[in-house]
Amino acid sequence: MSRTWLITGVSSGFGFEMTKQLLEAGDTVIGTVRNTKKVEGLIEEYPVNFDCRILDVTDVPAIHRLVEDAFAAHEKIDVVVSNAGYGLFGCAEELSDEEINHIIATNLTGSIMLIRDSLRHLREQGGGRIIQMSTYGGQVAYASNSMYHATKFGIEGFCEAVAQEVAQFNIGITLVEPGGARTEFRYGSARVARLMPEYESCHGFLNMLDASKGLAPGDPAKMALRIIESVDKTPALLRMVLGSQALEATIHRLEERVADYKTQTELAASTDFI
Repeated sequence: MSRTWLITGVSSGFGFEMTKQLLEAGDTVIGTVRNTKKVEGLIEEYPVNFDCRILDVTDVPAIHRLVEDAFAAHEKIDVVVSNAGYGLFGCAEELSDEEINHIIATNLTGSIMLIRDSLRHLREQGGGRIIQMSTYGGQVAYASNSMYHATKFGIEGFCEAVAQEVAQFNIGITLVEPGGARTEFRYGSARVARLMPEYESCHGFLNMLDASKGLAPGDPAKMALRIIESVDKTPALLRMVLGSQALEATIHRLEERVADYKTQTELAASTDFI
């Protein structure tokens, strides 16, 4: 059975790979881009099934219009994928006001607005799925990536709460937490702040962004396929980690966190009314 998908940010990375696989399988994709240059081939090859729309997810009114128009044009959308986003590297003191505001507007506010706007339509049509592209960095934080983590920790909290609100309407939400993958996210679209020599010890990420220093282990095509397959799972997975290194790091950090909380039993109880 074919499905209709609304996916933001389909010009590269997971968005592009998912769109390509879905179109090859006969599904319909409403895919958003900031410009059509990188998807001209898909537009030509799939003139019926690929509905390409221009959208900058920092433009909230444009998100409102896009969601309304997409659901009106296609009547039913089975899956909404909030994928648009980027990475910003740099220590907190190295980041400018503009850089901070832009990544929040893109990764957090844009995702929240897309999901919120889609809920009424999914509810009224009897259900559907929402996939929020996150990262294992939504659970594990590293130096020089504070604002990226802030947006992903934030969207994970939002989605975990909303998933509880809308389960009664047959709407499932899945947070996808990939590890490093060989996409433009790491090798092209990542942004770097104006670095300060005082924080040189935290700039190891520069090697990670340099493909000549070694490639990320994640296969974007395999990851995209796992994301697509997740829509068939009932109930929807709340979180899905992709990549063995990502899973290992996540489990390790969560175990550390739980162990720390368990040391605070007496401290926590000391503030209760007796």
